[in-house]
Amino acid sequence: MTITAAFPPQPAPGPTLFRAGCPHCRESFELDAGALRLAIGGSARTTFYSFDCPECGEAVRKPAGERIVELLTAGGVRTMRLHAH
Repeated sequence: MTITAAFPPQPAPGPTLFRAGCPHCRESFELDAGALRLAIGGSARTTFYSFDCPECGEAVRKPAGERIVELLTAGGVRTMRLHAH
């Protein structure tokens, strides 16, 4: 038996999708990393992710705790750090 026979090639994984919901129209949907933005501030109050709802077009902003930050950054979401002046 060869390694190739024991472990057949796996297809490349597709893009990471994130489940999200809109508080305005109450729809739920999946978004890819390019549709989300993550802002990391100096506190939990200033750390959030945002997106535009694909259903109603409203801008949505939601708090992001440590676990959400980990998942979004691992999934390739654009991240910016907020600095106090």
